[in-house]
Amino acid sequence: MIKTIKLVGIYVQDQDRAIDFYCRKLGFEVATDTPMGEGQRWIELRIPGLETRLALFTPPDQKDRIGTFHNVIFGTDDVEKTYQELRERGVEFAQPPKTQSWGTNAILKDPDGNTFVIASVP
Repeated sequence: MIKTIKLVGIYVQDQDRAIDFYCRKLGFEVATDTPMGEGQRWIELRIPGLETRLALFTPPDQKDRIGTFHNVIFGTDDVEKTYQELRERGVEFAQPPKTQSWGTNAILKDPDGNTFVIASVP
């Protein structure tokens, strides 16, 4: 049976800029950074202590997916606190924290315009 989500792809224009953003501002760490030829690298990031990884890579025929909404939800114990900390680090938000009947969430943007939800974890 399936036991986990191993990898989620994030389409980016500039891999170095993306590494800087995800590591310096969001707290991820580089797990893999391997050349793939033609100026591309296979980059995997992880949240320290967790197995699920993000791949920062864009195949040439998928560039139109850069800057779109991703169905990736980052979980946190305190959305308001995380929102404030990330704003202080210069992270842009498309939506500040909003409380719904199912929990609190905010929507952040990466440097390429990709958007992700940050939601409360029960």
